[in-house]
Amino acid sequence: MRVHLINPSEVSFGTAVITPRWLYVLAAATPASFGDPHLVDETLEALDPLEVQAGDIVGIGIHTANALRGYAIGKLARERGAHVVFGGIHATLYPSEAHELGGAHAVVKGDGDVVWARVLADCSGGTPLPVYEGGRIEASEFLPARWDLVPRKSYMWASVQTVRGCPKHCSFCSVWRTDGQRPRQRTSDVVMEEIVQLRRLGFRFIALADDNFYPVTLTDLRLAEQQHNATRLNELKAIRAERFELMARLAQLPADTIFFTQITMEAAEDTEFLDAMRKANIKGALVGVESVTPEGLKDVYKEFNASGADLVEQLRTFRRHGVYVLGSFIFGLPSDRPETFNATAMAAAQAEVAFAQFVMLTPYPGTVDFNRWEKEMADSPVRIAGIPITRRWLIPAPLRPKLYWAHPTMSAEEVRERTQSVWDTFYSLKYIWARSGFIKSMRARLAFVLISKIYRQMYADTGIATDSARVSRSAQWARWLAKPCQRLFAAAPMPNLKLPETWGTPAPVEPVGSVS
Repeated sequence: MRVHLINPSEVSFGTAVITPRWLYVLAAATPASFGDPHLVDETLEALDPLEVQAGDIVGIGIHTANALRGYAIGKLARERGAHVVFGGIHATLYPSEAHELGGAHAVVKGDGDVVWARVLADCSGGTPLPVYEGGRIEASEFLPARWDLVPRKSYMWASVQTVRGCPKHCSFCSVWRTDGQRPRQRTSDVVMEEIVQLRRLGFRFIALADDNFYPVTLTDLRLAEQQHNATRLNELKAIRAERFELMARLAQLPADTIFFTQITMEAAEDTEFLDAMRKANIKGALVGVESVTPEGLKDVYKEFNASGADLVEQLRTFRRHGVYVLGSFIFGLPSDRPETFNATAMAAAQAEVAFAQFVMLTPYPGTVDFNRWEKEMADSPVRIAGIPITRRWLIPAPLRPKLYWAHPTMSAEEVRERTQSVWDTFYSLKYIWARSGFIKSMRARLAFVLISKIYRQMYADTGIATDSARVSRSAQWARWLAKPCQRLFAAAPMPNLKLPETWGTPAPVEPVGSVS
């Protein structure tokens, strides 16, 4: 009997940007009695069905975008006599769907770190339960990943999680509903041990894959003080202090170690936090800008963000403090008009964001937007290939609409064309090269250009593609670009790197032996 862990994907690139962390966490959760699990990341290479034998246990992690492929793998594995277990955010939201369409024997809802060993024991005994409640475990129970199993040369970036949950309640996001609004934050000790292990392997680019790296804002602290809530205030201060301790220890790593994370716009008001990020070599952050207009921010329940000139100034604040932004913008909001597209492109340019993504409004399961859309569609159901549009992830990809919500003033095709135009302009070679001017090393500047092009190509199948042929061409371009880009991001292994000491006590590190 063998344990397989599979990350489904319709397209394999041979090289991937970021490690799928869950694979390596569940590998760590697999008891030694089962042996090392067989890990399959289909963004690298598709599953070989012959690897799955009768009696094996196949764990498949799915989100909405790869659910259909995941179900195909599940049915295949069950036909071959394996026990099939689904997990991930989509299976948490739709456990019965995984049973009906994916051939699941069992579904794990919520965190898998603790419950996975029980699932394996039950499957090996032939008595799996239909559903396991993994729940929301405490940060002290989070498992470090089994990075000794990673194919080092297949990924550009590694990933480490420091906190789960986000205190915000954005209408388009499911994180606060599935992972909760209470930040569950790991201590700096366990985070640093994992990061040092990755640096020893030669990973020098690491994504801090958090729901929100900035879980406590200055506004949160002020509100607790005004409410005279001493317990809450002390809790928030402790979380904040742990953030600063982690960043102080990251700053002690070799200087060519680079981090990227995800935070909210409010961090721009906290220059002390931004300065700590800069010292920690957290060079980049995905910031959910969403809209450049007050009306658009109201549409997505994100009125705490700035707009217009204030927005540009806040985004520039990140850059002034050494943090380069990947700005995320949404098109197709009810308040959007034709001029919104140019205004967004201009704001992104004026704010000097290093990267940007321009996504079309798509209701995702578990979100306020999705629930509202599903309720609206109940009165006049639409089906494509016999499948309700509210189960769009089950519709064959070539048949899926480009826009799911009817816009009050623009057709779906107009929104799509204008969105694609903004992408094409922002990621033209001319503008990429201009944006790379802040980078001193020619090698690193070339890496910036390549990763920009890969990022653009990988987004060809997320609503902006005109047809399947374009998706296929984009995947081929990504394959060609990914391998040389991986070599640019790699560094020499540092097997003797020491773990940085606690706050304020620098530890000796090896001389940097790679090109920055």
